[in-house]
Amino acid sequence: MSLNYKCMEDDMDSENVYGGPNVIIPNRPVLFDANACTGCNSCVETCMMDVLLPNPEQGKPPIVLYPDECWYCGCCVQECPSGDAGAIYLNWPLTLRMRWKRKETGENYRLGMPDPPPPNEKPPV
Repeated sequence: MSLNYKCMEDDMDSENVYGGPNVIIPNRPVLFDANACTGCNSCVETCMMDVLLPNPEQGKPPIVLYPDECWYCGCCVQECPSGDAGAIYLNWPLTLRMRWKRKETGENYRLGMPDPPPPNEKPPV
């Protein structure tokens, strides 16, 4: 069902504008490395929002069934016994990733980037 609105701007006097629900975009909150994941399903049991579903194939990574329900709490990553080997990775949305910019050089930095800059040792003014 869409709503029909009449546009009041000069360039669109005779055109109809239709509104509808927001389109759900594909979301990948949790990424798995199939070579490192053992399929133990500890992440499935830990997830508070039931985002993950055990894979029917033994030894395969879980299936992300409800990605839009993820709270990005990181419980699944913390409980993974193969997490140090890179079996599971929390894929933060771009809007939630921390970013900063150095005024002197204009360089942009993000959390989790390879070769991060050294910390700023100067005290705040």
